[in-house]
Amino acid sequence: MEELVGVIAKALVDHPEDVAVKKLEKDHLIVYELTVHPDDVGKVIGKQGRIAKALRTVVTSAAVKMDKRVTVDIIS
Repeated sequence: MEELVGVIAKALVDHPEDVAVKKLEKDHLIVYELTVHPDDVGKVIGKQGRIAKALRTVVTSAAVKMDKRVTVDIIS
């Protein structure tokens, strides 16, 4: 799942070398912290948050089999 988030993010940004994904796990929640270059935050979030919402939807759909809630946090 971390690779999925990383591959999608690297395709969107101008500085793919600065993309990092960190997994944090709590009870029934998994949080993937996506860190990108400060100049690329807007590209990952998109207009009105559409790209971020789509990224979260893809990750949530891929995590259906895990019986846990999954979310993605974007950090600059």
